[in-house]
Amino acid sequence: MLIIERAFFIVGIALCIASCSISERTISNSNEPVVVGFYNLENLFDTINSPGVRDGEFTPEGQKMWNSVRYADKLDKMAAIIRQLGDTIGVNGPAILGLCEVENRSVIEDLVAHNSIKELGYEIIHRDSPDRRGIDVALLYQSSVFEVKNVKAHPLYIYDQNDGGRIYTRDQLLVSGLVKGEMLHVVVNHWPSRYGGEERSRPSRKAAAQLSRSIVDSLQSINEHANIILMGDLNDDPHNVSVKEELRAVVKKDLQNDDLYNPFAEKHQEGEGTLCYRGTWNMFDQIVMSQSLLSGSASLKYKNSYVYSIEPLKVQEGKYKDYPFRTYVGNRYDGGYSDHYPVVIVIE
Repeated sequence: MLIIERAFFIVGIALCIASCSISERTISNSNEPVVVGFYNLENLFDTINSPGVRDGEFTPEGQKMWNSVRYADKLDKMAAIIRQLGDTIGVNGPAILGLCEVENRSVIEDLVAHNSIKELGYEIIHRDSPDRRGIDVALLYQSSVFEVKNVKAHPLYIYDQNDGGRIYTRDQLLVSGLVKGEMLHVVVNHWPSRYGGEERSRPSRKAAAQLSRSIVDSLQSINEHANIILMGDLNDDPHNVSVKEELRAVVKKDLQNDDLYNPFAEKHQEGEGTLCYRGTWNMFDQIVMSQSLLSGSASLKYKNSYVYSIEPLKVQEGKYKDYPFRTYVGNRYDGGYSDHYPVVIVIE
């Protein structure tokens, strides 16, 4: 059986909130909506074979023949989409953007320095995770909108059901700060994959959901009205037990007590998704939130959400028409964007 070492973070998070409350100045008091997004970049690797990391396939000598030309093209595509993520409301780029499948800080630095988004002034929150492939989560933010006060990486402890050895995976990244004078906590996730089959790998994602829920519970135990956004590639759909029962992220009509609201559960019920496998759309990429962002009693209020699936992100013809246009299919280089669509919410 997989085992998770569950821990509640009340003391650490209390210190975080205390430090955050020292400064109450408002970074941006404008009425401009705040765009918050999440994007799985599908293996944004550099071309260097790093010791101790299973990244050999993403080198010029590896199976994928990953090289500087392909890397530069990938950065072009990722930067172009990031810049457009707020275009539905006339904003260039999200103010807060969670990322996953980034190899290290240097690839993120290359991304934010790209000419397409350099002027947006993104700053980086990144911590190295113990994932065997070296992929991490990260957060980009505009300091003119989001004044970061505290950062903490929460490791996920899960163990192999056969040999008992630890399965090294991505940390969950908690970033707390001020938006328009209001405290906002953002948790960035990339839960364990379905490798080996959905059923066999299910306990790992349940454990990830329990860790996420414990972070949320700790924040709400200190402030029951805490503004919390949890985002990520959860590798499960909204109706799966990890999301619906363990994380307690549900549709609006099912909300109870301290449940989280999941607008992407409603979209998935309507047939939308962020990735497609054998004709079935999955909504693995989700942004969920505490109910305080629904009430409008504070200065931050959820407005709407959407899956960003513009035409350039889609396969244009053939058997897989309208599927996400991927960088790779197996070891075949297709030169697309990502195997996932980005997701976005708008906060007023």
